[in-house]
Amino acid sequence: MPSSSVTTAYRAARDQLLAADSAATARSGFAWPDLGDTFNWANDWFDVIAQDNDRTALWIAGADDEQRFSYAEMAARSDRLAVFLHEHGVAKGDHVLVMLGNQLELWETMLAVIKLGAVILPTSTMLDTADLQDRVDRGSVAHVVTNVGETAKYAGVHGSFGRIVIGGPTDGWTAYPEDLGEPAPSGEPTRPVVETRTSDPCLVYFTSGTTSKPKMVVHTQTSYPVGHLSTMHWLGLRPGDVHLAISSPGWGKHAWSCFFAPWIAEATVFVHDTPRFDPVGLLAKLDAAEVTTFCAPPTAWRMMLQADLGARPRALREVVSAGEPLNPEVIARVAAAWDLTIRDGYGQTETTAIIGNVPGDPVTPGAMGTPLPGVDVVLLDPVTGRASDEGEVCLDLTERPVNLMAGYLGDPERTESSMRDGFFHTGDIAARDADGQLTFIGRTDDVFKSSDYKVSPFEVESALLQHPAVAESAVVPAPDDARLNVVKAYVALAGGWEPTAETARAVLEHARTALPAYARVRRVEFAELPKTISGKIRRVELREREEQAHAGGTRPEGEWRDDQFPELRTRRPGPTAD
Repeated sequence: MPSSSVTTAYRAARDQLLAADSAATARSGFAWPDLGDTFNWANDWFDVIAQDNDRTALWIAGADDEQRFSYAEMAARSDRLAVFLHEHGVAKGDHVLVMLGNQLELWETMLAVIKLGAVILPTSTMLDTADLQDRVDRGSVAHVVTNVGETAKYAGVHGSFGRIVIGGPTDGWTAYPEDLGEPAPSGEPTRPVVETRTSDPCLVYFTSGTTSKPKMVVHTQTSYPVGHLSTMHWLGLRPGDVHLAISSPGWGKHAWSCFFAPWIAEATVFVHDTPRFDPVGLLAKLDAAEVTTFCAPPTAWRMMLQADLGARPRALREVVSAGEPLNPEVIARVAAAWDLTIRDGYGQTETTAIIGNVPGDPVTPGAMGTPLPGVDVVLLDPVTGRASDEGEVCLDLTERPVNLMAGYLGDPERTESSMRDGFFHTGDIAARDADGQLTFIGRTDDVFKSSDYKVSPFEVESALLQHPAVAESAVVPAPDDARLNVVKAYVALAGGWEPTAETARAVLEHARTALPAYARVRRVEFAELPKTISGKIRRVELREREEQAHAGGTRPEGEWRDDQFPELRTRRPGPTAD
């Protein structure tokens, strides 16, 4: 299919979603674009919309300065960088590990690598030498692009790969070009014209590894570049918007909301670049930059609430959350302050957004929404494998969704397992109500039984968050000889609260009244929650801690139990009393 036809088909699919005024009309009117056999998002979409386009594509607001770059500038800069990379050995199919922060070079490198038909391996700057060695080895890395401050980590990384550094000369490293913004001198070679097939790899993302060694997720020239049409629709992006998403480079969500979706919509990617998350400064930037659409994970929303949201930012139209389920209490407090409803959404590194509350549709607090356009979601009972109103979130592969990964790099067995029996298995459990709304219950390995009742950690954590002492919590099973398990909550305290007996009693008393007896918190421990470097809670670590304590006949230090407070052990009237 000629390049112009590909762009036309892509634009038509996008415009269908922009014109939709509800989830129902979007689903009924949408079809994934037919792009034929070849497609390259950077060449066939970004460069086309960037031609003579002075609209701001990238706006980086640092602590002391701001940088703005138009679509036309980003296209030209990435073209010249592609020439440089090609001259230094980057070829079609090469794996390029990109280890950068929220800086200009990240965006122009991603564009340039895509233009060359090479494969981007986005990588967090928080990784150490051992992590990098694992990525170089398992990811078959041919080239690395990073900042001068990170090069010491590579001194102990073995392997033959090209090394490109930003920020100054370094022995053994090639300096990244500093003149990309200047007019190209006469005689400078043009970048090679590379044809990529729709099925060719484009990105490899390492998952955050909450339960095991990080998986390597392969996305093609279509699965993310085209699949993020669904993410654009969920975010509610429109041409000309200023979009801010709280996300760190190296993780799939950054590509979702800081690269593909905004530039699919022809919006501005706005970056609030600070060394640490600063809720007060962020709220000021939302107003000053006239941000129209804003996406943040639940942890960031909770921190902003503790800092006091203040008045609604002047231009803000859409607010969304993703990464982990968003508690109803947070939604209610933001709505009271800003008269805006946070719309939750769901997806994985392996997919784009597949479920979401979309603009214009009513939001059921706590629900993550309905299947997005182009996606068929089925809930399968983990035991029987039959479709049900409660079960594992799966994608029907009868007609393979465009926005699903190609598979796991170098791991055909895991790929086959994830796509067994004609479905892609997410490992997440959800329930569907009479209106078709899907509500997250937990990971298949997080949901547990207590006295033969099924307990959803998310449900308990949402109830705990209603207490002012609780900034964040993680609920896990504590083995118990009588009940199989009892509910234990690890709690990160809000400011002004101390880890005392009085606080423990208050939290346990709140859980006693806010939850049914089978889900009642019977043990609490105040602690900093263990997280992956992408910010997800590692409940597996806490479960293992409880299992080890039980096996050893010991009691975790700092744990409070409800039997220490006789007033909490009285029977409650009603069928849920115990």
